[in-house]
Amino acid sequence: MKQTDKKGLKNKIGAFGEQIAVNYLKNKGFSILDTNYLKKWGEIDIVTHETKESGQIVRFIEVKAVSYETKHDLEFAISRGTWRPEENVHYSKISRLNRAIESWIIENNYDGEWEIDVVAVRMVPRERFASVKYIPNVIFD
Repeated sequence: MKQTDKKGLKNKIGAFGEQIAVNYLKNKGFSILDTNYLKKWGEIDIVTHETKESGQIVRFIEVKAVSYETKHDLEFAISRGTWRPEENVHYSKISRLNRAIESWIIENNYDGEWEIDVVAVRMVPRERFASVKYIPNVIFD
């Protein structure tokens, strides 16, 4: 497989994972404000708005997706505790994300509470199956 083919497949998997994440978040009661907010210094996959008892909160969602050939492969990976997509959210990724968040906040005149969350998607596109793990308020020390 050529390098460009791999990059194209990775982009397709990422886009599919983001759509699964959007649907998941909508089903959980989140309002989607923006998707694929892009600046040259960073990208925010999904921006959501949530109403909580304590007030309003904007959540900046980083989506990480991985694809498997079969449901059996996915279940085997989970049972073995092998690589999880959320492990690909590291300090440098959050730093780039923070720069994009600053831009979004300024552009939207937002002056309220916000958090960075991660949605990890494991999918089997051929079998139209996916599992979603939502990780709220990711903080790096």
